[in-house]
Amino acid sequence: MQFDQLKRREFIALFGGAAAWPLAVNAQQGERVRRIPVLTPLAADDTQGQTRLTAFFQELRELGWIDGRNVRIDTRWNASKPDEIRKYAAEFVALPPDVILAAGSPIVAGLQSEIRTVPIVFVQVTDPVAAGFVDSLSRPGGNITGFMNFEYGISGKWLELLKEIAPRVTRVAVIRDLTTGLGQLGALQSTAPSFGVELIPIGTRDAGEIGRGVNAFAQVPDGGMIVPAGAAVTIYREPIIMLATRHRLPAVYSDRVFVTGGGLIAYGPDRVAPFRRAASYIDRILKGEKPADLPVQAPTKYELAINLKAAQALGLTVPPMLLARADEVIE
Repeated sequence: MQFDQLKRREFIALFGGAAAWPLAVNAQQGERVRRIPVLTPLAADDTQGQTRLTAFFQELRELGWIDGRNVRIDTRWNASKPDEIRKYAAEFVALPPDVILAAGSPIVAGLQSEIRTVPIVFVQVTDPVAAGFVDSLSRPGGNITGFMNFEYGISGKWLELLKEIAPRVTRVAVIRDLTTGLGQLGALQSTAPSFGVELIPIGTRDAGEIGRGVNAFAQVPDGGMIVPAGAAVTIYREPIIMLATRHRLPAVYSDRVFVTGGGLIAYGPDRVAPFRRAASYIDRILKGEKPADLPVQAPTKYELAINLKAAQALGLTVPPMLLARADEVIE
C-alpha cells in the first residue's frame, strides 16, 4: 500500500503539478513552448495509466523536453466514448498542438476524423493499416505513426497456453474489444480447429454486457476464456478477473496486469515500453521529422506471467515446462 501511495505521489509530482507551473516563468527567454496533448481511455486514478504516462514523461525529460519549461503537456483521461474524443479533439485544435500522443484505436480514429494535419503518435493500436490510420507500416504516409500492441500471430499462442494449462477445455469465451478485436478474433478462429475448441465471442460495450455473456457461457462445462488486447478490456479488467474466478474459468490474458490482479496466465508485450518509445518519436517530430517518414513499430519482446495462487484456486497444476518458460511467477 505504501508503494502504491509513493507511486501516486511521484506521478502527481512528475506531471500533475507541472501543468500548473507558469510557462512564462519557466520557459527560457526566446524559447518557444511546444504543446503536447495526451489522450488516454483510462481513468486518472488508474495505476496502469499512471505507470505508462510516468514512463512517457520520464523519457521526454531524458530527451530534454520538460513540462513547464519548453513543453506544455495537456493530459485528458477517460476518453472512451466517441463524443468525448471529439470534444477533446476540438479542445486540442484550439491550443494549438505541435504533436499529440493517442492511446488506443478508438481515440486515434476519433482524432483522425477531426485532425488532418497535426502529427499524432499512437500507442496501444492493434492493426493501424486495417484501421486506415497509415498506408503501410514502413511508410505511414500521413500525419499518424506509432507503436503497435502486437502482431496477430501471437493470438494462436493464447490458445496453445490455455490447452497446455487446462487440457479439458473445449469451449473458449473470447472477451473481445468491439472496436479493435475483429482481427484478433479472426486469428483465433483460424487456429481454433487445430486445438479442438469452439470459440464464443463476448462483447465489451460495458461491464453488464461482459457479465451477462460470461454468466451464460459458464452454464456449460469445460469452458475457458481468452482476453485479447483492447482499451475496453483494460478498463473492465477487475470485473473480468472476478467473473473468471467466480465461474472457475481458466483464462489467458494479453497483459500481465491481469495476472498481478489475480488472473491465471498472461502472454503479451511490455505495455509500458511503447510509451517510452513514443517519447522518442515525439522528440524527432518536434525536431522536424515527419510522421509519414517514421515507420510503425511492433513490440520486440513478449513475456509470460503465471499466477500460481490463481491456478491453485482453479484446481490446476501448472506443468513444470510451462513454469520454466515463465518470465514472471506470482506465488
